[in-house]
Amino acid sequence: MNVFATSSETERLIIRPLKVADYHNWLAEFESRSASSSRHDEGKIDMSECTEEWFDQLVKKHQELASNDIAHVFGIFRKADHKHLGMVDFSTLSRNDFQWGRIGYTIHNQHWKKGYGKEAVKAALNMAFNDLNFHRIEAHINLDNIPSIKLAESTGMKFECMRKGFIYEFGEWTDHLIYYLNSK
Repeated sequence: MNVFATSSETERLIIRPLKVADYHNWLAEFESRSASSSRHDEGKIDMSECTEEWFDQLVKKHQELASNDIAHVFGIFRKADHKHLGMVDFSTLSRNDFQWGRIGYTIHNQHWKKGYGKEAVKAALNMAFNDLNFHRIEAHINLDNIPSIKLAESTGMKFECMRKGFIYEFGEWTDHLIYYLNSK
């Protein structure tokens, strides 16, 4: 498996690892974000520390994580103009007899409600099963993150359970809904 060559194309999108040459495009889309609309929307972010050198190190860190099968991080780009729309990533939870991973996804809020999330996550799930050789992918979702729940469901992921006090965030241990999909 060549993790650096792993990519996917849909009708409107390209999902692939970030490259150093993506810096200006990547930065412009972060700087174009709208104000936050909920606690699950970061909104505008201070990007002043994100220099080209910083981004070069980020790309190298993503490559290292992928080569060690710890995490696989992909940028989501629109084919028409190559704008960076967001990210999707897989964290390896366990290999051996499990082949189990977790998916994370985000679309810059100025690109919401255009179907990019669903299109990207469906393609990324295919990459997880066909290229990264996962058998099971989980999404860990905050109970009040309705858009993320709807996105998981729209891509065929199934609700499994609620894990109590599962992740430390927002200054406390929070409950999460677990959605999953197994390879066919």
